[in-house]
Amino acid sequence: MNLLVAGGAGYIGSVFVEEACNAGHNVTVYDSLVEGHQEAVDPRANFIQGDLANHDATLAALKESHAEAVLHFAGFIMVGESMSDPTKYFRNNVSNSIELLDACVQADVKKIVFSSTAAVFGMPDQVPIEEDCPKNPINAYGDSKLMFESLLRWYKQIHGIDFVAFRYFNAAGASPTRGEAHRIETHLIPNILKVPLGEKECCSIFGTDYDTPDGTCIRDYIHVQDLASAHLLALQPEVSGDFNLGNGEGYSVRQVIDTCEQVTGQKIKVIEEPRRAGDPPRLIASSRKAIEQIGWKPQHDKLEDIVSSAWKWHKEHPNGYA
Repeated sequence: MNLLVAGGAGYIGSVFVEEACNAGHNVTVYDSLVEGHQEAVDPRANFIQGDLANHDATLAALKESHAEAVLHFAGFIMVGESMSDPTKYFRNNVSNSIELLDACVQADVKKIVFSSTAAVFGMPDQVPIEEDCPKNPINAYGDSKLMFESLLRWYKQIHGIDFVAFRYFNAAGASPTRGEAHRIETHLIPNILKVPLGEKECCSIFGTDYDTPDGTCIRDYIHVQDLASAHLLALQPEVSGDFNLGNGEGYSVRQVIDTCEQVTGQKIKVIEEPRRAGDPPRLIASSRKAIEQIGWKPQHDKLEDIVSSAWKWHKEHPNGYA
């Protein structure tokens, strides 16, 4: 299948590209490299540097690749930044994504797989979170993703572009050749690993008095290769709609730190700090629908496996893709 992967030079996108090439798909990566790394792009894929804001360039890339489906990973993802610079997030995650949809209409592309976020739910009424739970994002990042989900529904009704939207919380881990190398790292596991890597003196726990077994927040972590496999399954013609993805259980911040110590064999210094505003005690996504309807099942659902893959990649790539 001919695929165009927007944001295919980023963390999750590059791992998907690797897996898609392994599966025999013809892949074209379309990425501005604002956050991504060309070195992360599988050499078997064609690479086009371009910005979704440039409609003509996006349309040309779709036509050049003869795309039969589009995978959309080209979103900005930092929650804190979205609250200090919401314009950046609505412009890229909504306006630029509309340019991609309009280009799909012109190029007669009939399927798009969207990497959304479980942040569309905001403070959930229930855990694990099902797909039909109320959507009430509490930050501009989550709202920008929810806006685009709404657009996908209208474009399906009006233009016949089918879609799959995946919602998940914390992508983590690495493939043997590709891992996290963000400009600003906000994810917990790589930030903890900076301590045994010698890049930081300590890591922080924000809040130790939550109503959880050890007092720290519980979150859902999902291996990046498991995310890639879900996106591959979404290419099947019969797969459509929105799906939540998770590893089946959550892990507390203390559990993640303890696991990082076990994997690295090093003691990790921790500083306990006050709670951050808006942090719920538990955030776990239910994967029941994805398991039952598309046959998806996480293959790396143990926290030790996730941390081990990340640790191996960071040790082998101390400067990321530099």
